[in-house]
Amino acid sequence: MKPIRTRTIIAVVAGASLLFVAACVWVGGFLAAAVPSEPGPMPRDPPVEAVSFVSGSGSTIHGWYARGREGSGAIVLMHGVRANRTQLLPRARFLWKAGYSVLLFDFQAEGESHGNHITFGYLESRDVRAAVGYMRSRLPSERLGGLGTSLGGAATLIGPQPAGFDALVLEAVYPTFPEAVEDRIRIWLGPLAGVLAPCLLMQVRPRLGFSPDELRPIDGIPRVGAPVLIVAGAEDRHTTPAESRRLFEAARPPKEFWLVPGAAHIDFHLHAGAEYEKRILSFFDAFLRRPATGPRIEHRPSRRLQKPSGRQLEARLGRPLGRRRCAARRI
Repeated sequence: MKPIRTRTIIAVVAGASLLFVAACVWVGGFLAAAVPSEPGPMPRDPPVEAVSFVSGSGSTIHGWYARGREGSGAIVLMHGVRANRTQLLPRARFLWKAGYSVLLFDFQAEGESHGNHITFGYLESRDVRAAVGYMRSRLPSERLGGLGTSLGGAATLIGPQPAGFDALVLEAVYPTFPEAVEDRIRIWLGPLAGVLAPCLLMQVRPRLGFSPDELRPIDGIPRVGAPVLIVAGAEDRHTTPAESRRLFEAARPPKEFWLVPGAAHIDFHLHAGAEYEKRILSFFDAFLRRPATGPRIEHRPSRRLQKPSGRQLEARLGRPLGRRRCAARRI
């Protein structure tokens, strides 16, 4: 092989390697970049109030709160990645109409809540605990549920457990962060995922300050200390049904699993509609409704007793009544 040709090949390989590394760095920065956004005007249905509270993530968390019926329970709603509280507004609406108090909030670095980077559950887990503390302070006598989609569900399971929920719905939650990264790359680049995923994962510590191995919801779910409903999409390639099933198997009873037919990594509420609402309400009603105090007494309308006539008595006895009996009954 001629020296010039050899140098050309080396230069091409070196250039391609530099482009590959540069692309990985750019993608990593893009995925972790903050996504500030305005939620728009406050909705009237449900009638919410703007709230804020301080989180251990270092951010002041902004959200909406709607008070439900006393004794009906309360639910914290936690959105997915690169989104904000409005993603779960339709869920908040049907839950509030069922009587629940609801809190929707923006994770740090998303929506109205300031932050430097999305951390895929690491700092967001502290936002979850801050939201739990806020709701406990406002509604100390209510049972508290949580509903988290994708990142929102993962953040609930990352960090110290239990997080403080009395019942928990987890939708499309990855079991480990490395699996989540590889799944998403495989969708676009197929077998190259095995090469590209490590390039992205090695950026986590220098860029975000923690190890990707710390993002393992599957390690947290056995310690949540509350009933769990895991919802998965039958056609989901971002979090596969097999991965969701592993998460379910790691949870302790009581627990439920619902595989949504025909659903990918999408809004399960929008996809399943009435069936979604029925299943979610059935689960939360079973564990969050405050039981009635005292024994239940069933009241029945009283039936007025009527004095039978002489002929009715004769028919019952099968013989005629004497005059004394009849006279005695007339006294």
